[in-house]
Amino acid sequence: MAKTALDYDDFVVKPGKQISLAKDFSPSYKSDAFDKVQGKARLAETVGEMAALQNVLYAQNTYALLIIFQAMDAAGKDGTIKHVMSGVNPQGCQVFSFKAPSSEELDHDYLWRSMKTLPERGRIGIYNRSYYEEVLITRVHPAILDRQQLPPHKVDKQFWQQRFDQINNFEQYLTANGVIVLKFFLNVSKAEQKTRFMERLDNPEKNWKFSMQDVKERQHWDDYQNAYEDMFNHTSTKAAPWHVIPADRKWFMRMVVSEIICEKLRSLDLQYPQLTDAQMSQLGAAKQQLLDEPD
Repeated sequence: MAKTALDYDDFVVKPGKQISLAKDFSPSYKSDAFDKVQGKARLAETVGEMAALQNVLYAQNTYALLIIFQAMDAAGKDGTIKHVMSGVNPQGCQVFSFKAPSSEELDHDYLWRSMKTLPERGRIGIYNRSYYEEVLITRVHPAILDRQQLPPHKVDKQFWQQRFDQINNFEQYLTANGVIVLKFFLNVSKAEQKTRFMERLDNPEKNWKFSMQDVKERQHWDDYQNAYEDMFNHTSTKAAPWHVIPADRKWFMRMVVSEIICEKLRSLDLQYPQLTDAQMSQLGAAKQQLLDEPD
């Protein structure tokens, strides 16, 4: 593939750096190197390469890729998953959407439902929202913690730091065991979110997407932005850094996400399994047997 004019490191929350979403990451940013037509063409090219890389990932059966999407409502998580993963073999890909925990899930620790849905070696797992909700929505609505049946605790700075540490340790463990963690925050502006909500209300074909809960959560916009910033500052690590992707232009967002996923797959130096001499001999024997069959 041709070299891009984008430096994808610009979208990474550098580990150890304290960032401000408002100052450091613009939701409306796009590169002058691409217009919408070029961006869509680039996405199609990258999707094709990703499909080829996934075939080798599946055959090698050494690594798994866990892709996490977090975002405010209407940022485009579903559409990004649909377009970016459109060429991937369904047998090698799993998508999980994490809603409010069930009674069974509440009887376990908050990472349990994520642990049991981790992708197997050779597969790509996608989390549409994730265990990060436990330091986001629970941060904005701490009453949710009352339903988690936790031992007595104070919901203070130390409590959240403990959760950040637990998540970082979990991701370090995954990475050390061959589960590569890619984390994307689709960064939509408040103005663009309103535009998309209005489109859902005005377009009968999109009415089903609208929920009054979305409007209620919008009232907590600033609280969520603060929670996200704190989360980035504590959980963007060398093992699993956060990528903050401008989301006001869907075509640009999808292109950047696909490029970063492809770049990660390339970096694994994936190879088809090499057969032993004994296995090659068996293949030769099988071929000869088929050739010797009467027509």
